[in-house]
Amino acid sequence: DELIAQMQQELKQFRGVDFNFSQPISDNVEEAVSGVKGSMAVKINGDDLNFLDKKADTVFAILKKVPGIEDLGVFRNLGQPELHITLDPDKMAQYGVSAADANAVIEMAIGGKAVSQVYEGERKFDMRLRYDLPYRSTPDKLGDLLVPTLNGGKVKLQEIASIGNVSGPAFIYRENNSRFIAVKFSVRGRDLGSTIADAQQQVAARIKLPKGYTIQWHGEFENQERAQHQLAIVVPISILAIFFILFVSFGNVLDSVLVLLNVPFALIGGIAALLITNVNFSISAGVGFIALFGVATQDGVILVNKFRQNMREGMPLVAAIRDGAKSRLRPVVMTALMASLGLLPAAISTGIGSETQKPLAIVVIGGLITATLLSLLILPTVYEWVYSSRQERERHK
Repeated sequence: DELIAQMQQELKQFRGVDFNFSQPISDNVEEAVSGVKGSMAVKINGDDLNFLDKKADTVFAILKKVPGIEDLGVFRNLGQPELHITLDPDKMAQYGVSAADANAVIEMAIGGKAVSQVYEGERKFDMRLRYDLPYRSTPDKLGDLLVPTLNGGKVKLQEIASIGNVSGPAFIYRENNSRFIAVKFSVRGRDLGSTIADAQQQVAARIKLPKGYTIQWHGEFENQERAQHQLAIVVPISILAIFFILFVSFGNVLDSVLVLLNVPFALIGGIAALLITNVNFSISAGVGFIALFGVATQDGVILVNKFRQNMREGMPLVAAIRDGAKSRLRPVVMTALMASLGLLPAAISTGIGSETQKPLAIVVIGGLITATLLSLLILPTVYEWVYSSRQERERHK
């Protein structure tokens, strides 16, 4: 991102030129995802190319003001110079000119008319007859060409047709049998999800399309949305799986729930670490949270197991908790320390691939720090409060 920012600064001197920063392999991947050579794209579908071109300019202007959006560009359909010759049926009838005669003159002027064939061995080529360049070099010259009439006279082509240069389609983009024009862009310096949401909101508020026209958003964010939907399913399943394993291990729901207190402890640290390091939430960070939940509950298991063991040996509740917290301080700290040190290189890396490793490592390290501290400080207190209340109720019975 720093290199791109420096290049953009230097390229600002070239006014009116759109630049896109990418790589050959990245281009191919992006084109497979978004359908155009750009990491993200807004596609406007419809039939009228002129209408699509105007709406694309409007979308371009809107996106240009959205923070985080860079490398804007329009894949234009129009821009190809064309010569249009439109015959007027009423004037042709007035002068007595047939469409066949008029088209024959136009054909001979524009592309030439095949009048014979030339053989060269087994191959044959058309011999075409065409007006000399001075008679067809401009629309005015073409208008002076004479077209035969049915009564044997001649009339100028400009008397029966309108002739002029127009801007036509240079390339017609199609998708699912529908024409479209695309506005491509990239996102830098801001998280992808909020940037796209902001852009979609502004475009929807200012762009109103008639029936038969639609706007579609494509690109990297689609993969992120799919992954987020999967995470919304995987995370609860992971927590339930952890709870089931704890229940099988402890044999009761209460201790299993107390151990699961480490999950929100770890969640606090993971979120705080992302905020402090200014790293956006991503799929890699989401996977880091899932891994963190499993590692964080290990601290709770170590402590609760010792509490239970001391109580089975006849120690009073408070003494059992104090002894357990003191004796398991070193194992809990060493477990978190070793895991954090192992992930530290990934958390501080800046090389190729670090954009996927870094969020995961930062989340796990940050979560382990808070989970370790809070499990040693809060879990024993909560455990003592829950079990003392339970013992008090049992005495009253």
